[in-house]
Amino acid sequence: MKLDVNILRYLSKDDFRVLTAVEMGQKNHQIVPLPLIDSISGLKHGGAYKCLRELLKHKLVHHDGSRYDGYRLTYMGYDFLALRVLLNRGHICGVGRMIGMGKESDIYEVSNEEGEVFALKLHRLGRTSFKAVKSKRDYVGKRTSFSWLYLSRLAALKEFSFMQALWDNGFPVPQPIDHNRHAVLMTLVEGHTMVQVNKMANPGQVYLTCMELISRLASKGLIHCDFNEFNLLITEDEEITLIDFPQMVSVSHANAQDMFDRDVECIIKFFSKKIGYSPEMDPALPYVRPSLQDAVANLDEKLDVGLAASGFKKKHQEHLEAFLAQPREDRESSSSEGEGEDDDDEE
Repeated sequence: MKLDVNILRYLSKDDFRVLTAVEMGQKNHQIVPLPLIDSISGLKHGGAYKCLRELLKHKLVHHDGSRYDGYRLTYMGYDFLALRVLLNRGHICGVGRMIGMGKESDIYEVSNEEGEVFALKLHRLGRTSFKAVKSKRDYVGKRTSFSWLYLSRLAALKEFSFMQALWDNGFPVPQPIDHNRHAVLMTLVEGHTMVQVNKMANPGQVYLTCMELISRLASKGLIHCDFNEFNLLITEDEEITLIDFPQMVSVSHANAQDMFDRDVECIIKFFSKKIGYSPEMDPALPYVRPSLQDAVANLDEKLDVGLAASGFKKKHQEHLEAFLAQPREDRESSSSEGEGEDDDDEE
């Protein structure tokens, strides 16, 4: 569904109070009962119901009366909650065209009052989970399902935290500006994804840059785990920018070597098949495959340890890894509409 930000001008403070009430109710309910929404919002004389009709009209909430009279957020409703915070903080004043769409995120051009253009990434883990509402819940014991709100917010928190740490350490990543809920605001980087490239003026140099970047990440205690042509931007001058960090893990991970090797082989495969450049046949290269052991031996700062202080903690990593480890087609059945973790960073 297209993100129609013009709707914002028609929404009142009470509308957002009710929208926030639905969000809060979804921490413990798959479908939030109307009396609970009424209680959380604090509006009198049936004000919540009046607002819900307005929110329904704009498809910011979904009504479900199959078991009881209740409501849940749509992704657009969650989008508007995040956008309102970024708007109130003065970071954005307008939303432009969509510049990227994946199965688990959408990216838009946004601008501030000074006319500066940024990129806004909206995480959408469990995007297809609205197709079916699970009847069986897992309220006790080890969790096997989590709210799509919670998962998407975790992905955004992780991306912002890792991007900030990498930016502060001089890595070629977009500069993070702010985040709220499932939204991450960052600088707009020129260039296009490397998957769109068929030939390069200096393929050997670009290849070496990629390998050095993989090694440098490991020397800071990190493995990207999805280092490929889809997550690398390249400019006309063949400068590289790394994007997308939801699957990044520590070098202390049990499968660190396999993940490191997979990142390396993905780049070798791309250059060999798409660019027509075979690294193994280039005698000018100082090496073809970097060594994880050598990179870790030069480890000077463990960014993965420091990131715990940013709010992205070990339990968050475990929850995200459990979700991302599933086959993509199975993720919709493990991301529910409710049962969010109680991480209150909303405004």
